[in-house]
Amino acid sequence: MGDMWIGAVVVGSTTLVLLGLALLAQRIRRRGTAGPAIGAAMAAYDQAMHVSAYETFLEMQAQDERVTPTPAPDTH
Repeated sequence: MGDMWIGAVVVGSTTLVLLGLALLAQRIRRRGTAGPAIGAAMAAYDQAMHVSAYETFLEMQAQDERVTPTPAPDTH
């Protein structure tokens, strides 16, 4: 009988954890915060495992932040 209680506790706790993760995923999708979080996680992984990929990620971010100078209105 004791083994049945242990099994019930394991199944119940697993169900609660999965339900919590499903609710968290739903909230993240609704708020739209998943993109930057996944990007940051992948950047951290790339920094640790693939240094050249991380350097490429940094260069892409720098290119996105650069401002292209607009020509003066007098020049043709």
